[in-house]
Amino acid sequence: MTHTPTPARLRGLAEAADLSRTPVDITAVLDHLVAEADTAVPTSIGFPGAVDLDHREVMARLGHRLWNNIGDPTDTGGTPHTRILEQAVIAWLADTLHMPTDDRWGYVTTGGTEGNLSALHAARRRLPTARIYYSTAAHYSIPKIIEMLGARGVVVNASADGEMDYDHLAVRVRRHRRWPAIVVATAGTTMTEAVDDTTRIHTILDEHDVPGRHVHVDAALSGIPLALDGRLRLDDDSGIGSITVSGHKFLGVPTPCGVVLIRDSLRREGTPVTYTATLDSTVTGSRCGLAAALLWHAIATHGREGHRWRVSEARRLATYTVDRLTAAGWPAWRHPHAFTVVLPTPPATVRTKWLLATDADISHLICMPGVTQGQIDAFVTDLTDTTAPASSPDPGHPHPPRPIPHPRRASSPAAGIGTP
Repeated sequence: MTHTPTPARLRGLAEAADLSRTPVDITAVLDHLVAEADTAVPTSIGFPGAVDLDHREVMARLGHRLWNNIGDPTDTGGTPHTRILEQAVIAWLADTLHMPTDDRWGYVTTGGTEGNLSALHAARRRLPTARIYYSTAAHYSIPKIIEMLGARGVVVNASADGEMDYDHLAVRVRRHRRWPAIVVATAGTTMTEAVDDTTRIHTILDEHDVPGRHVHVDAALSGIPLALDGRLRLDDDSGIGSITVSGHKFLGVPTPCGVVLIRDSLRREGTPVTYTATLDSTVTGSRCGLAAALLWHAIATHGREGHRWRVSEARRLATYTVDRLTAAGWPAWRHPHAFTVVLPTPPATVRTKWLLATDADISHLICMPGVTQGQIDAFVTDLTDTTAPASSPDPGHPHPPRPIPHPRRASSPAAGIGTP
């Protein structure tokens, strides 16, 4: 069983979905999509989407209407749709991050990329000549956003474990110290779930007397888990100006979405729009009110303690996964806070079946809430079944993997970023 549809199946689906044909077999197309998704569930462990939360009540009760949260999220005038739920989501996340009540603003986005765009746009409007620093392990949206903003980006190396190389950051800041700095720190890099140390970033900016700064944290995956731990904080001592998290990762919302939080003192107020009778303060203007309702439902159903339990169970499974893989001869590792388990790249047959994310010599699987120990055991079985012992005389069989770099602080908590 694989996740990649055969060319024949793709052609069949394309033909069935072709709107130029009459009639269109709507039922067949929908049945095909559901069947493909159901087939993929047992072996979908390579990308970060929680699968333990049940959103059917919200979808059943709200999914047949338009919920358009247009304008500023703080405005309850006009037709509010689900803005009151959006405000509750923003308040819950800001409270969890210990963000000052008198210096917070945010909204529900289409996902982490829009959150990054919104935050960096706000930062650059305040610091128009700033250089935007980001690491080679940062999300792929960052250089794209820098280009969209017409800004100057400065690339900083990342170490083998995915964390920013602070020595190289210092070198880059020294070269550009005449200009303000916007630094993108990552809390949960895409391949290794590494966390950049904002305390060290601020120290480097201080040492070089940078004339103005904004530190933004792209925390799409790890933001909520680290905030629930108290390891990630946006209080006044943190010096963090903005953050973005995804809603379809840890909270498992069945539509791409996220939340961006920006210190209210670091942004400009939106422009009044007569047509909508509200301020235009967000990137998209219209926002998905259904996403806000789904986020609210996920938070309200479990609360902080329920979500802390989900975090601990995901990390427990990640620890188990490292132990199982290591015992099977695959030198896996994880950052202490991470759901992500990094291992040498398995054979193509295993990667295809289990839909692993791969970057050259390393791959990862992610023990998101809802992934089970049975799935991990099945994955390890498939892995060992396709790997011959080192003494195998058959040169056609793959050999056990080479060791890969371990994190620099394999036994320490997420360093620096909001550590209380």
